[in-house]
Amino acid sequence: MYDKSDPRSALNTTPSGSAPAPTAFAGPDLGFFYETAPQDDDANGKTWFTRGQNFIVAYSQAKAGAIFERDSKDEYVLLLPDHNTPVTVEANGQKEHSGGYALIIMPPGKGKVTVEKGGQVIRLFSTQSADLNARCANAASYAEAHPNLPPFKAWPAPKDGFKIRQYTLDVPDEPGRFGRIWRCTTMMVNYLAPQNGPRDITKLSPHFHDDFEQCSLALEGSFTHHLRWPWTVNMTVWREDQHILCHSPSVTVIPPPAIHTSRGMDAGVNQLVDIFSPPRIDFSLKPGWVLNTDDYPLPTH
Repeated sequence: MYDKSDPRSALNTTPSGSAPAPTAFAGPDLGFFYETAPQDDDANGKTWFTRGQNFIVAYSQAKAGAIFERDSKDEYVLLLPDHNTPVTVEANGQKEHSGGYALIIMPPGKGKVTVEKGGQVIRLFSTQSADLNARCANAASYAEAHPNLPPFKAWPAPKDGFKIRQYTLDVPDEPGRFGRIWRCTTMMVNYLAPQNGPRDITKLSPHFHDDFEQCSLALEGSFTHHLRWPWTVNMTVWREDQHILCHSPSVTVIPPPAIHTSRGMDAGVNQLVDIFSPPRIDFSLKPGWVLNTDDYPLPTH
């Protein structure tokens, strides 16, 4: 359910009864980086790891000169949400520089990120690597796969091969487009327009997803995530509504098919980033919504 001013109101919805009714539910997974100890606290700075079924968020408060190296099985995303956060990225003989406020897609294989001045650095990995999965604060939550989620399947490789790709976050809003969306083979990232002041409670957006998680990364301000699960014939699996206040920085993993909506709470800027793994087909089919759509083909089936 969307307000008519919300671009998502034009999305095609799944017809009622077309998906099997769920019989089990998972709760949300939470990473409150502002009040919990980091998993890493070393010469690179402080890093917190939180996962969903298919993705890992590695949030770092990096020190000047920090070096993050990874021999990755697949593509991963480097997100630099602040201006004046210069980094140098290297992979497969390619070397690129970014001044910050950018989204960078790193190719499979050996890669290196050097953070020159320090600052906020977010890396988004798939869960195809057991060593990263084990680092996550909520690893035990996914000791068994969560219900209502199909097996992970990466999207097709880029047309011109794997390489470092850099995109500025400085993209103006456009009527009819929802947020600022980029995708690769493993991730879709929607860097939403900032909410200035508390969200209008008469124009919320309660909705649900049949078969994928939504990761909401709060980078500035605070948000209340409202969640409600459907009833089934089996009352023992019913869940109470939740209204979770999350300050920043934090991660909230919203499971399917929980009805959910989020509202910015602070008087100043409230900045949220939504993450999906693999990418969403409904967003990808909307003309103009995915900003790097020419770089990556859609699945054929």
